[in-house]
Amino acid sequence: MINLKNQHEMLLMQKAGELTALALHKAGEAIAPGISTWDISRIAEEFILSAGAKPTFKGYGGFPAAACVSVNEEVIHGIPSKKRIINEGDIVSIDVGAFKDGFTGDSAYTFACKEISDDAKRLLEATKGALDAGIAMAYAGNRIGDISAAVEEYAASRGFGVVRDYTGHGVGRHLHEDPEVPNFGRAGHGPRLMPGMCIAIEPMITQGSWQVRVLSNDWTVVTADNSLSAHFEHSVGITKAEPIILTRLA
Repeated sequence: MINLKNQHEMLLMQKAGELTALALHKAGEAIAPGISTWDISRIAEEFILSAGAKPTFKGYGGFPAAACVSVNEEVIHGIPSKKRIINEGDIVSIDVGAFKDGFTGDSAYTFACKEISDDAKRLLEATKGALDAGIAMAYAGNRIGDISAAVEEYAASRGFGVVRDYTGHGVGRHLHEDPEVPNFGRAGHGPRLMPGMCIAIEPMITQGSWQVRVLSNDWTVVTADNSLSAHFEHSVGITKAEPIILTRLA
């Protein structure tokens, strides 16, 4: 678990987060009917490299690309492919990280390709709202369970499933650090949030069952019932005052 020693280190985390946010934004802007998931990842990677940073995901645990690009029922860890073409009506989750000056950002966003169904719109709104609810609890003195409970209550109360098999996490010098940040749990439980901590809060929300399975490529996670899934994520710095969203565009 990272515990940033001073304001300078927090600024370095913010720089890595800003690059991550920009890479995510540029990749998302390119989403249109006919583009491949491989091209979406390439756009993110080229931006990160042009900024003098490294794509955190590429090679991480053997992952072959700079970004995870997950479409429709794919929850996370979609492997980009030149053969996977985006169509109008798809929802596309992009998860990306940029490593710069010893620190990494991590962020995800689910984009709509042109016009999507009303049900898909509600899913995206609920997932983004769940992320905001979790961040609202990310104050020093609170516990991880306060974040988890807020995410779960927001999504479940609107009739959506909350994925339990995968969680948020600490982030800083490494992509995945302690503590785990589940999207379900009990308020008042878990590790206490302290100034200097940085965590990635990332609701993974489904239209149907919360249960998931992993495809034969050993990476891509899909909903067990093939319902749509959305994924939103921010890296967040815990301070003595309000939390800092490290991966928000200025």
